[in-house]
Amino acid sequence: MRRYRPQRFRVFVALLVLITAFLVLLGRVVYLQIVQHDKYLELADNNRIDIRILPPQRGQIFDRNGVLLAGQKPSYQLVVKKELADQLDSDLERLKTLGLIDNNDIQYFSKIQKRYKKFHPIPVKTGLDEHQAYRFASISHQFKGFDLEASEVRYYPFKASGVHFLGYVGRINDQDLKTIDPQRYQGTRVIGKNGVEKYYESQLHGQPGFQKVETNVQGRTIRILEQTPPINGQDVTLTIDIRLQHLGEELLKGERGSIVLMDNETGDILAFVSQPTFDPNLFVNGISGKDYQQLLKDPNKPFLNRALRGQYPPGSTFKPFVALAGLEQNYLNPTKKFFAGPYFQLPNSTHKYRDWKKQGHGWVDLNKSMAQSCDVYFYDLATRMGITKIHDFIQPFGFGQTTGIDLLGEKKGLLPSREWKKAVKNQPWYRGETVITGIGQGYTLATPLQLAASTAALANSGFKVKPRINLQSPSQGEQLTVKNHHNWKKVVESMVAVVHSPTGTARKLAKGLDYKMAGKSGTAQVFGIKQGEEYDAENLKKRLRDHALFTAFAPAEKPEVTVAVIVENGESGSGVAGPIAKAMIEKYFELKP
Repeated sequence: MRRYRPQRFRVFVALLVLITAFLVLLGRVVYLQIVQHDKYLELADNNRIDIRILPPQRGQIFDRNGVLLAGQKPSYQLVVKKELADQLDSDLERLKTLGLIDNNDIQYFSKIQKRYKKFHPIPVKTGLDEHQAYRFASISHQFKGFDLEASEVRYYPFKASGVHFLGYVGRINDQDLKTIDPQRYQGTRVIGKNGVEKYYESQLHGQPGFQKVETNVQGRTIRILEQTPPINGQDVTLTIDIRLQHLGEELLKGERGSIVLMDNETGDILAFVSQPTFDPNLFVNGISGKDYQQLLKDPNKPFLNRALRGQYPPGSTFKPFVALAGLEQNYLNPTKKFFAGPYFQLPNSTHKYRDWKKQGHGWVDLNKSMAQSCDVYFYDLATRMGITKIHDFIQPFGFGQTTGIDLLGEKKGLLPSREWKKAVKNQPWYRGETVITGIGQGYTLATPLQLAASTAALANSGFKVKPRINLQSPSQGEQLTVKNHHNWKKVVESMVAVVHSPTGTARKLAKGLDYKMAGKSGTAQVFGIKQGEEYDAENLKKRLRDHALFTAFAPAEKPEVTVAVIVENGESGSGVAGPIAKAMIEKYFELKP
């Protein structure tokens, strides 16, 4: 009996242990199968089936002759699946120590994580070259959840050339996310930020595809179950001739300014130069804070698209339009002589509006006044017409409004009027403001693109063509009102005299030309000169000197191409901007098939 009781006790204890173990196991099974069912079902499914996004290849950009301006090149990107990375934060710090990523990459990674679903690879660093990719591959076993993927990135083979019309791509930011379709941009890291890249973003981007794959526990692909290929973006061919673009950039090297060369018949922009510039490749994978601040603080303002957004007083390049307004409205007889002294005065006023030529020009008619850029002649004409007639006649040429070119951010300049001044400044219009408007000074502002487009309309006897940058866009134009074609011809003749007459301000440009070129030089005052003071260019700091302008078209009798040139603080329109305009036109005819 005594032996039996201890034996029963041992059996009872053993049975209790077994029952306890069974209950614990049963509880765990219940917890895993019921309480945590959804979680582990998702994990199991994600370990087995993975939906991968196939981003589309971005469309390429070419010049009018098929030269690649923006394309794709092979690259590598470092990605991570967060759910498989046991030590994500410390691994990121180790990668930074190894020089494979930097703080910008870590900050960007932390911002974009929420855009990706579970078990989807999240980019940590893009644009790795072969050397960097090899370095990581050799130590990849130390970084659980991290992997290398082959990809393609945007690149600009001519670097800084043409960036102000091409634009660039950059990382998708929070502001972009407010406007884009998130489904369409799955798997895409960059978006057009400016220029053609932004204007034609919908055409260049394409549509993503999807790939359903079976994976193992480590996330490695076992087999592809289903696939929908991406629809790649469409290519864009521009009106630009990169050879003319390169010439313009070389002619403006070291200067601040702009050149716009335009086809008179189609509106094709053949060259669209804005200097200085910057390399768009810096932005593709995310520009460093140091590089960005350096560009941002550069006093030469490389980010400024001077051709599209630079607003300058047109100076004497405005005079042909004032002359045409006078002729068409019967305020001007082109052959009548006018005595142009050293200054002009309004009735009952002591203020002297000086001519650029200290001793005056003497007796002049339209041709001579235009050829010598006589200010007094146009002071008088503007005063007799009045600001309203000047404004209403010249506005249809495009001054004070955007040209409608297929680029974003165009400035409209300013064509002043009584109504504008009252609305903006709440002040009346003064007679003296009309005087200086006659020579393109005062409130009047124009962009280089506006100057080219409006001058082309004058050259075309009133046919105003809309500028375009995409060769595949339709050419559009309209005919302005012409009262007397003879008047338009007289203005063109006066502009020919600027270049080809013995006394023209740009007569040196005629040398070597086998065709007639019509042109107009101009200077735009950067700062005011008090009554009685004289302009001393030699002792002025460079930034305070007048801007140099020149507009021209050729051949004068049947114009094919128009150019507008502005050299900031260049001082001499005929001496500095004129030779640039001539070189651009000559190159155009040299390249013409």
